[in-house]
Amino acid sequence: MNVLNASASQEFQEAKQSDLLRMGLEPLQAYAKSETDLRTALKALQTLGDESTAKRADRLLRQLEAFEPSVTMIGQIKSGKTSLVNAMVGQSDLLPADVNPWTSVVTSLHLHPETPGFESSASFQFFDEDEWDRLISGGGRIGELASRAGADDELEKIKAQAAEMREKSRVRLGQKFEMLLGQQRDYGYLDKDLIERYVCLGEEPDAEDPDISEEQGRFADITKSADLSLQRMSLPVRLCLRDTPGVNDTFMMREQITIRSIRDSRICVVVLSAHQALSSTDLALIRLISHVKSRDVVIFVNRVDELSDPASQIPQIAQSIQETLARHKGPEDAHVVFGSALWASYALDGRLDALPQSSADAMLNWSTAADLSDVLEDSAGHDPVTLAWALSGVPSLQNALSMRIAEGVGAATLQRIASSGLNLANTVLAADKISAAGTEGLAPEKLNRDDAIARMAEITQSHRARLDEAFADILEEFSERMNRVQASFLDRATASLIVHLEQYGDHEPWTYDPAGLRMLLGSSHKVLARKSKAAFEAATQEAASELTTLYHQAFGFAPGLIDVSLPRAPQVPPPVSLGRTIALDLNGSWWKRWWLHRRGYKAYAANFYELIKTETNPFVDELRDDLAQEVRQTACDAMDVFLAEQASVFEAFDRMAQSDPKELQAQAAKNAPPDHKKLLADTLKTLNEYAS
Repeated sequence: MNVLNASASQEFQEAKQSDLLRMGLEPLQAYAKSETDLRTALKALQTLGDESTAKRADRLLRQLEAFEPSVTMIGQIKSGKTSLVNAMVGQSDLLPADVNPWTSVVTSLHLHPETPGFESSASFQFFDEDEWDRLISGGGRIGELASRAGADDELEKIKAQAAEMREKSRVRLGQKFEMLLGQQRDYGYLDKDLIERYVCLGEEPDAEDPDISEEQGRFADITKSADLSLQRMSLPVRLCLRDTPGVNDTFMMREQITIRSIRDSRICVVVLSAHQALSSTDLALIRLISHVKSRDVVIFVNRVDELSDPASQIPQIAQSIQETLARHKGPEDAHVVFGSALWASYALDGRLDALPQSSADAMLNWSTAADLSDVLEDSAGHDPVTLAWALSGVPSLQNALSMRIAEGVGAATLQRIASSGLNLANTVLAADKISAAGTEGLAPEKLNRDDAIARMAEITQSHRARLDEAFADILEEFSERMNRVQASFLDRATASLIVHLEQYGDHEPWTYDPAGLRMLLGSSHKVLARKSKAAFEAATQEAASELTTLYHQAFGFAPGLIDVSLPRAPQVPPPVSLGRTIALDLNGSWWKRWWLHRRGYKAYAANFYELIKTETNPFVDELRDDLAQEVRQTACDAMDVFLAEQASVFEAFDRMAQSDPKELQAQAAKNAPPDHKKLLADTLKTLNEYAS
C-alpha cells in the first residue's frame, strides 16, 4: 500500500510540474499548431504531385522538423543565472549552480518535447590548440590589451595567473592533457556527474575532504562548449537555451564566445541580481546588449526573495534599470521581469513548506503588488504552489520568450518554408488544369523548347550574378563607410588628447568614451541591413516577373494561372561584436601605467593613435569580414534555393508539355488520391496563409 501511495504521489507531483511548466507557453503552443498545419500541408503535397514534388516536399518537412529557436542567457556573476536555467528546464539540480559561481562553459540545452523512445545525450567540445595557446601564452584578451599598452607588470601578473591555470589543468588531466585539445567527447546519456565533469570549475582535489571528487570539473579548464539534449515537460516545440559564462571572466577569453552566442540566438535574456540590478559597473553587459534589437532583449531581475520589501523596492529597481540603460544607450523599453529562481525551484519540487522564513515573507510581500495577469487570470483562485510559481517570474519569462519566438524567428521560418511549398503546390495546380483541359486549352507558345530552356538558364545565371554584383557594391560601400568612421574617430580622439595635454599637461590621466564609435558603426550596420534587404527583394521580384513571362511564352500559361511565391529577405544578425571590450573601456592599472610611461606630447599622440587603431580594427574586421560576408552568403544561398525551385518547376512543366495529353490525364487520374481536388485546395489555403 505504501508503494502504491508513493507511486500515486510521484504521479501527482509530475502532473503538477507539467502544469506549472506549461504556464506562459501559450504563444509557443499557438506556434506549434501553425507548425502542425504546415506539416500537414507538406505531407499532402507528397501525395498530390509527382516523385520530384514528393522529394522536394520531404526536404521542406525535414527543414521544419530541424527548426530549433534559441535563447542566450547572460548575466552578472552570482545573479543566479544557472539556477534560473534549471528552473526553466524543470530540473532544479541539472546544471551545477553551487559548485563555483563562475560558470566556465557555454552550455547549450537542446530541449525536446516529450517523445516515446527519446534518449538524452551530451557532447563536449574542447578548445583547440590555437585558442588554448592564446590563453596560456598571451593571457587571453586581457593579456593582449596589457601587452599592447606596455603594462609589463600587469602582463606578468596575467601570465602568472594563466600559468597557474595551466598547472592545475596538468594536475587534473595529466602531463599529456594538451593532446585532448581540439577533441570532442560524445555520450549517449546525460546525468549530473557527467555535466559537472565538463561544465563547471570544481574545487581542487583534497585528500582530507571525501566530498570533493577528483572527477568534478576535471575537463572544465579546456572545455569550450557543451551541447546537452534532453526532454522537457509540456514543451510544445524544440527550444535551445544557451547558458553563457558572461563577459567578466579573468582573461576575457570567453567574451567572444558569448558574443557569438548572442548573435546566433537573436533572443537574449539578461539575468541580474535584485541587489545590484544594473549600474555603471555593468557597462560590459550593457555594451553587449545595446546592439541587439530592444524587442529581442528580456531582462530578468532574479533573487527578489532576498529583498526585505519587494513590493516597494521592485518599482524603484525597475526605474533605476531603465535610467541606467537610457544613460548608456542600452536597449530602449526593454522588457523587464522580476522573480526568484529559488521560489521556482521550491515550487517545482513541492517544498514550499521548507522555504526559508525570510524568503517566504518576501514572497507574501510581493504577492500583494505583483501583476500576474499575463500568466494567471485570477491570482486569488489558485493553490499556493501555482501562485508561488507565478511569483517566481518564470512563467512571465516563458511568456515573453514564447511571444518573441512565435512572432519573430518562428514566423519567419514558417513563411520561408510555406513560400517554397506554395511554389510546389502551384505547380501541381497548373498540372491539374493542363490535365483537365489538355494542352489545346493553353495559349499558343511563343518560344520553342530549345529557346525556352536557354532562356531559363539565362534567367537563373543572370539574376544570381546580379545579386552578387549588388552585394559587391553594398559591401564595398559598407567597408569604405566603416573605414571613414574609424579614421574620423581616431582623429577626433587624438585631437582631444592633444587639447587635454595642452590644458593639463601629462599629470592628469585622460579618458575618451568610445560610445560614439560604436554608435556610428552601428549606423553603418543599419544601412547594410536596409540595403541588403532591398537588394534581395529587388532581385527576387525581377526574377519572378521574368519567370512568369517565360512560363507564359514557353508553355502558354495565361497570366494568373501560375504564381511565383517570393522568399522573405534573410534577417541580418545584430552587430553584437561592437560590445567587445577595448582599451578605452577599461580603467585598469595597466592603462594608468601606459599614461605614466610616456613623455612628450608627440609620444602620447602617436602611441595612442596606434594603440586605439589596433584595438578598433577588430570592430571593423568582424563587421566587414564576418558579419557582412555572412549576410551576403545567406542572401545568395536563399536566392540559389529560390532559383533551384523554379528550375524544378520549369522542368516539371517541360515534361508535361512533351507528354501525350491523354497519357498525362490517365497518369494523373491513376496517382491522384480520391479527394485530390479538395486536398489541393486545402493545401493551397494553408500555404497561402503562412507564406504571406
